[in-house]
Amino acid sequence: MKKLILLFLTIAMLGAEELISPIEDNVAIDLNKALLGKKLFFEKQLSRNNTISCASCHHLDKGGDDNQQFSVGVDNKRGIVNSPTVFNSKYNFVQFWDGRAKNLKEQVSIPIHNPNEMDSNMQEIVAKLKKNPTYITLFKDIYNDTIKEAYIIDAIVEFENALVTPNSRFDRYLKGESTILSHREKSGFELFKSYGCIACHNGINLGGNLFQRVGIVKAMDYEENKYLGLYNVTKDEEDKYFYKVPTLRNIELTAPYLHSGTIVTLQEAVVFMMEYQIGVTPNEKDINEILAFLGTLTGERPKILEID
Repeated sequence: MKKLILLFLTIAMLGAEELISPIEDNVAIDLNKALLGKKLFFEKQLSRNNTISCASCHHLDKGGDDNQQFSVGVDNKRGIVNSPTVFNSKYNFVQFWDGRAKNLKEQVSIPIHNPNEMDSNMQEIVAKLKKNPTYITLFKDIYNDTIKEAYIIDAIVEFENALVTPNSRFDRYLKGESTILSHREKSGFELFKSYGCIACHNGINLGGNLFQRVGIVKAMDYEENKYLGLYNVTKDEEDKYFYKVPTLRNIELTAPYLHSGTIVTLQEAVVFMMEYQIGVTPNEKDINEILAFLGTLTGERPKILEID
């Protein structure tokens, strides 16, 4: 049944006139909350032993991830799934590869409590921050209250909402700058559509808006894959190895690829997707043109990062 649904979804999407929309230039945020959230995003006191911050696994000077197969948490513990980019995460329909958080508000607390990541809890974090006069003043000024768990989460979410990367060259093309892409890049976009990649990578985030099974056409050896995806949430056997489709925005900056982090280069990722998800072996010219198109998806640095 799920394969039929996916097939109909693909057909419907491929027949649509426009499936991708540009990122908005200006995102409405509460700047003071976002700046507090920025400070907390880099705050290592959010971890049990004061060594790991959100920024430890999401490098904001690069692609919003850490370019490692698995991130390092407290006591040098390794995670079991590749850290996705935090950039443009506000546009995802759920958070995490398995969708266990409905939104960014739910997402914030999960790495804080994960023993392989921050291995802490909000009670300890609140107690730590209350010893810092700067934080006491900031929370009082912004929330007119003492430091509380809900405010910590709210501020971090506001900051993450501001982490958008607008005005990629492809966004500008969508907004009418017809000559900003080369013939090769435009050809890559046409191939991206004709091969069917757009069936899963569409919408404002070119992904992040549905679950998909890895290995639709060509079966994979799942024996070594311990991360079961959506099944972790639903416990439905049919949901094993379904993962949230990742965004393709800034994809050149976010290697390695897949939830497993096992694909090192973007070229390898394109070939893998073609083979396992679509069932074709593209020629070198097509691969290079699709790669050229993907290179147009790198956006501007989030404006919030330039504000102290």
